[in-house]
Amino acid sequence: MNKSLEIPTLIPVNPTRPPKRLFTLMLVVLGLLVLAAAGFFAWQSFYPVQATDGWRYQVLHKDVPKAAGVLSASDGSLVVSQELRDGMGSIVRIMPNGKRVTLVEGLSKPDGMISARGGWVFSQEVEGAMVNFFKNGEVTALFKGADVQGLWNEGDDLYAIEDRKGDGRLLRYHWGDGTLTVLREGLSETESITRCTDGRMLYTEKEKGVVHQLTEDGSDPVVLSDLNQPTFLMCDRRGLWISEDATHRARLLLIDPQGKRQTILSFLKAPQSIVPTARGTYLLAEGGRDRILELVPGQGAH
Repeated sequence: MNKSLEIPTLIPVNPTRPPKRLFTLMLVVLGLLVLAAAGFFAWQSFYPVQATDGWRYQVLHKDVPKAAGVLSASDGSLVVSQELRDGMGSIVRIMPNGKRVTLVEGLSKPDGMISARGGWVFSQEVEGAMVNFFKNGEVTALFKGADVQGLWNEGDDLYAIEDRKGDGRLLRYHWGDGTLTVLREGLSETESITRCTDGRMLYTEKEKGVVHQLTEDGSDPVVLSDLNQPTFLMCDRRGLWISEDATHRARLLLIDPQGKRQTILSFLKAPQSIVPTARGTYLLAEGGRDRILELVPGQGAH
């Protein structure tokens, strides 16, 4: 008896469709990459701040939303700006026992603060906002700016610098007659201005990672470079302090009078202003973690 030959059924293969095993492998690899990236960013967010030898820090106040400007009073209290947007920002006084009192509210991105004439001046980093003077519980409007951030006061003059893309200005307000002079135009991401103990006036240009010296001839040379988003400047006997407004792995730098650069704190998250206290310590607003740090020099710190 003859048996007919069975012809096997051929299954068509789609050359554009990858095998199921390869597809599964690709999904696994992609998932591992996502997990690795998430883990890396989580590590950067939660990795503790590191202090260099001879220095230490402690968390002085927590739950200070978007802490930005800080002023230290002789009674141990602090005045802190909380840089929230859309009228949610405020300026609060934090007492030594931790009690908080709201001094000014309804602000939009209140940032720069500087002591002046028995009170203090504050700015708001939004278009058309007033730069204001606070004293004895009253707020007085001084002049209108555009995204004003950094402030510096000396004698009869108040300096204000705007944080804008390519059209920022450096302004000088005269307390005596209220005149406002434009000293520089066409600035980009200039966030801080200060006078150092050697007489130089310096300002930052965040995007370029540099610090300029303000000069009479208008050349404003770069005196420091290769910085990571420098935002706030402060000078004292130890040198020039610079905080880097980076979201991750930001630093607090100190440039001593001899020009030596030292990283005092690392792994910060969006640090802002730094100010000295009467106790010989420093206060640093770490806006990315909603807190105020106290930086304490050891015996070996100069």
